[in-house]
Amino acid sequence: MNMVPADMKPAGASSPDIAGNTVSPPLPVLQLVGVRKMFKDFAAVERIDLDIREGEFLTIVGPSGSGKTTLLRMLAGMESPSEGNITLRGRRINDVAPNERPTCLVFQSLALFPHMTVGRNIEFALKVRGLAPAERKRRALELMAMMRLPEGHYGRNVMQCSGGEKQRVALARAFAYDPDILFFDEPLSALDYKLKKALEKELKDLHKESGKTFVYITHSLEEAMVMSDRIGVMRAGRLVQVGTPEEIYTKPADRFVSEFVGEVNVLTATLGTDGAWTTPQSTAPLTLVLPERLKGSREVAIVVRPEFLRFVERPEEADNCMSGILYNEYSLGSRVQYQVRVGASVMLAEVSRGLGRTAAIDQPVLVGWDAKNAIVVEV
Repeated sequence: MNMVPADMKPAGASSPDIAGNTVSPPLPVLQLVGVRKMFKDFAAVERIDLDIREGEFLTIVGPSGSGKTTLLRMLAGMESPSEGNITLRGRRINDVAPNERPTCLVFQSLALFPHMTVGRNIEFALKVRGLAPAERKRRALELMAMMRLPEGHYGRNVMQCSGGEKQRVALARAFAYDPDILFFDEPLSALDYKLKKALEKELKDLHKESGKTFVYITHSLEEAMVMSDRIGVMRAGRLVQVGTPEEIYTKPADRFVSEFVGEVNVLTATLGTDGAWTTPQSTAPLTLVLPERLKGSREVAIVVRPEFLRFVERPEEADNCMSGILYNEYSLGSRVQYQVRVGASVMLAEVSRGLGRTAAIDQPVLVGWDAKNAIVVEV
């Protein structure tokens, strides 16, 4: 990888100048303004504005075809925007080649050299940087230790490694470039569940220990919630919301985000002429907390996450209550999820083990939730 030009180096932290005036903070490490990518008449990415902060772990999630991989390819220099600008510490890099950027991309396929050993795969990046053989080996062994690869694997052909070991080799090679920013294109998607969970934690630890900027693409919201400082949710080429995992989960921007971010109960509520909100599942008036932007609406969607739906003995035990039939239960380890049929709808309640139902399967139950625990969004 080429040396990083001086104008790509990070600016110093904001501070008062000699006269005591406040100096503006440095620009984001990466900034996208009005970025659009067209393939003939199809807009794969549609006018995205995004600031990526120095040293953060940002994950972009979205369903297949949402444009997240195209966005990553533009950030990594493998595609050029059709419109808009991408800047790296204030320098426009729309047409800067990937090898001239202080970045590295870890592919979903890993892109390891199958004819090389583990050590040679890692050292390839160090050879490109011009390090002497002895120094390359020393650094490769350091990186192997950091990635929890046994030193004895140094001379092993990479194709003799397990899936998890190959993943660690790819990460070690990426760190060997010593990039400022690492991009990840769904690197854990082919791994089994247990190994994936272990590597999620290791990636988060690596991010903390290295202090580098990570930009991660995945279709798995669970991965994003575990690892990220911030999450961006894409739909049809647009970023519909960017926020912390807590913000994305508890304050989704719309119904799409709320349903994408985990299992939810969604009810449509209508404002009657008497000023009361009701839903087809119940004739009882609803108690809602409407956000400012929806005041004046006559129809909204109520999102209640399963952990906030609870069994009650009497309607007055919750702000909102509905009657239904307890249809089934599902063990989730430390938690139990219950399926309740409310008219033609299915609602999910999730509780800690030992704090669940008092009624038997196929028996009537009352389920309720408090207004403060519901999310009200546009229909």
